[in-house]
Amino acid sequence: MNDIRVQGFKLIGAGMATIALAGAGTGVGIVFGAFLCAYARNPYLRDNLFRYAILGFALTEAVGLLGLMKAFVILFK
Repeated sequence: MNDIRVQGFKLIGAGMATIALAGAGTGVGIVFGAFLCAYARNPYLRDNLFRYAILGFALTEAVGLLGLMKAFVILFK
């Protein structure tokens, strides 16, 4: 009976850890939306803006991957 509870709590914890993926998806959308707005205002700064957009994408996606990794650690530990 106790093992069933532990497995249930593991599934709940892993599900809560995957909420970070929704935040990462929203963050990526915000980063590239801001990039498009900035590019529309000043197209001459395209290269600099694109570098910042890729940096923002990488950092945002890293947070999502950390959440996914945490979910896998919870499930398979």
